[in-house]
Amino acid sequence: MSLQEFLALLMLATAMSFTPGPNTTLSTALAANGGLKAALRFCVAVPAGWSLLMLACGLGLGVVVMTAPVLRSVVKVLGVGYMLWLAWKLWNARVLTQADGARLDVGFLQGVALQFVNIKAWMLALALTAGWVVSQQGGQPAANPGERLAIVLAVMAVYAFASNFTYALVGSLLRQWLSHGSRLLVFNRVMAAVLAATAAWMLSV
Repeated sequence: MSLQEFLALLMLATAMSFTPGPNTTLSTALAANGGLKAALRFCVAVPAGWSLLMLACGLGLGVVVMTAPVLRSVVKVLGVGYMLWLAWKLWNARVLTQADGARLDVGFLQGVALQFVNIKAWMLALALTAGWVVSQQGGQPAANPGERLAIVLAVMAVYAFASNFTYALVGSLLRQWLSHGSRLLVFNRVMAAVLAATAAWMLSV
């Protein structure tokens, strides 16, 4: 992979990882409600799940899912349903305690599974496979797709963890401020609205 390709990969990773989305929204909400420790499993689950998804796309599964209307619809329906369920849980959370924070807990396996029902994640994995793994600069077939896949996986895993941990850190720093009055309720309902809006966007793509 050339330096120019690698820098372009870093730019894409930054834009896709640090812009708000379902993963960063959940990282923020989990940490705000249950503390930074409560969000760490999810922060680790995101890069783990996404790496498995990227491997699947590299092996050809992504093309099958995205070009088969039934499979694409299944991913959409599952993703939208899960997002709305999480949004509903957030909408009703109003007490800042460890016990209540556990109600919002998204475990490691749930975090991994979330990547597979996120249509945005499938589209990104396919774009990376086509643009950085199986082809090189200029559109020529890559001679070393395995090596290029390893680089993409490493970069995206680091960025996925870094972005979600950053959002979780922000959420944990807000805990003291959110403990007063109805601030937590308002915060959680804003986070719920973001998740619902993400679900609506997933239906449109």
